[in-house]
Amino acid sequence: MNRLAYPLAFLLLAACADPKPEAPLTATVEPPPAWRGATTGDGAVEAAWWRAFGDPVLTRIVDQALANNTDAMVAASRVAEARAQYRLAEAQRLPNVAFAAGGGRQRDVSPFGQPRQQTAGQWQATAAYDLDLFGRLEDASEAARAALLATEAAHDAVRLAVATSAAAGYVGLRALDARLEVVKRTLAAREASLHLARRRAETGYAALLDLAQAQAEYEATAQLIPATELAITRQEDGLSLLLGESPRAIERGVALDGLTPPPVPAGLPAALLRRRPDIAQAEQQLAAADHGLDAARAAFLPDVQLSAAGGTVASSLIDPVNIFTLGGSILAPLFDSGRLRAQVDSAAARRDAAAFGYRKAALTAFREVEDGLATVRRSAEQEAALLRQRDALARTLAIATGRYRAGYSPYLEQLDAERGLLAAELALVQSRADRLTAAITLAQALGGGWRPRTTPP
Repeated sequence: MNRLAYPLAFLLLAACADPKPEAPLTATVEPPPAWRGATTGDGAVEAAWWRAFGDPVLTRIVDQALANNTDAMVAASRVAEARAQYRLAEAQRLPNVAFAAGGGRQRDVSPFGQPRQQTAGQWQATAAYDLDLFGRLEDASEAARAALLATEAAHDAVRLAVATSAAAGYVGLRALDARLEVVKRTLAAREASLHLARRRAETGYAALLDLAQAQAEYEATAQLIPATELAITRQEDGLSLLLGESPRAIERGVALDGLTPPPVPAGLPAALLRRRPDIAQAEQQLAAADHGLDAARAAFLPDVQLSAAGGTVASSLIDPVNIFTLGGSILAPLFDSGRLRAQVDSAAARRDAAAFGYRKAALTAFREVEDGLATVRRSAEQEAALLRQRDALARTLAIATGRYRAGYSPYLEQLDAERGLLAAELALVQSRADRLTAAITLAQALGGGWRPRTTPP
């Protein structure tokens, strides 16, 4: 009967662990069958997609940002910390061996009241090993491994965000340069108009109202220059911070109208779940939480450990004596006032929260790609319309200027044409920048060439 006591006790303790709670069904994700907008092709995004813009300066800026950005360095440090935590969890599954030695000279009194002196020493080696019969340490190690993969995915997400910000920042800088060029060109034209209005007013061919309007429009254009130059300085300072440097002037490359957005293959929505690092991070966080739940449930079961120790005791009073111990221990919870149950419930809630976090990450990714595809398509259509408007307004200004100089129309017609042309040219610059930025954002939404890791390095 005594032989059956231990197996029955093990079965009784195992029955204390309830069945593993299932993840909520509402956390499942079903990708749409296709994107709402027309895609440009299939396949993955190029790893260095920013090189396709055809600007070596842009390429150098993104590469430098990836190498020196402080946020990326912080994320890399967190990966190193998670890797150490994984090694620690793996080490818990292996035997632990320790060595101790000591000795010294001592003087005391023997049981017979006689003084004595001796030189004594002892060394001992101990070894302990957790059998992990119910997989508690294995689950903890798998949780640490999943946490490492999640941290690596988070690092990749930071790098992707840094590359996107650097590319978009450079495009924004070139857009400000183009805006400044438009303003300076317009200012030169309005200076000529002001000179003409002044000469006509002085000779009596035009009213002083035309001169006043020309002067006002000239100053209105002139005030745009310092505002634009200030925006350029701030944009350069922001890029410098992104590059991990003190504020400095940023070198320029291809002009805004020379940058060509790369064709971005969208593929199928289901493939997106394997492309984006933030989705991979959420997936690994879910796996880590699930293994953490398994480890918490295994705490209900006995923990069996084996231990051994051996050494030698030597003294000047006696001959050396070899000592050793062999044994094992079983630690099983009997009554803990609900502590283990609370830990399991807490781990289950974390697993459910991670499941909903994965669902949110996936749905957010689907939305960002849909927005990116629509933005790329609509911004190209808007730019084409603005280009036609700019050309029409340029012809209108030429006609209005000729009519004013010939005396067939008032200066107000030319003034309206100049205002319309300036607004159209500035809108065209902004539309080109928006189209390039939309392509950058879409590349980020599609994963930017990121490839998931399958095993920790």
